[in-house]
Amino acid sequence: MRNIVWCRVDDRLIHGEVVTAWIPFTHANRVVVVDDEVAKDDFNKRVLKSLAPAGTQVAVLTVAGATKALQKDPKPGERVLLLTKSPIVFEQLLDGGVAIKQVNLGGMGIRGDRQPFVNNVSASPAEVDSIRRMKNDKGVDVFYQLVPEQKVIDISNLL
Repeated sequence: MRNIVWCRVDDRLIHGEVVTAWIPFTHANRVVVVDDEVAKDDFNKRVLKSLAPAGTQVAVLTVAGATKALQKDPKPGERVLLLTKSPIVFEQLLDGGVAIKQVNLGGMGIRGDRQPFVNNVSASPAEVDSIRRMKNDKGVDVFYQLVPEQKVIDISNLL
């Protein structure tokens, strides 16, 4: 299994908080964005790759592609930060056999059927159900934390 050091839900994917806070905090040297739509969009893939700090490799994969890639043997010294736009994607990775211990809920804006959930996180009913299953049935630590300097907020009472 690849060396996954951090899993974050953030619908902005690679942006300021990820580049200036989470990559340094986790010492990640590889970012894997998992999103079926973005993986089909060559322009957006190029943009995401250009936003990463020097020396940080970026891969943009579909859920199916990431499921296979993340189950390969780790490369020496590799530290992977996984980014998705929705907690549902992390549940799909788990169901595909990817070992995930924790999921950090970050920026999830109001759109579609998302409603306010905790602080600046909004979630749809399907996303809340996914978080509940990951936390209660699959033993994944799901929590809110905007940046590393902020304290972790337990979301158990919101489920």
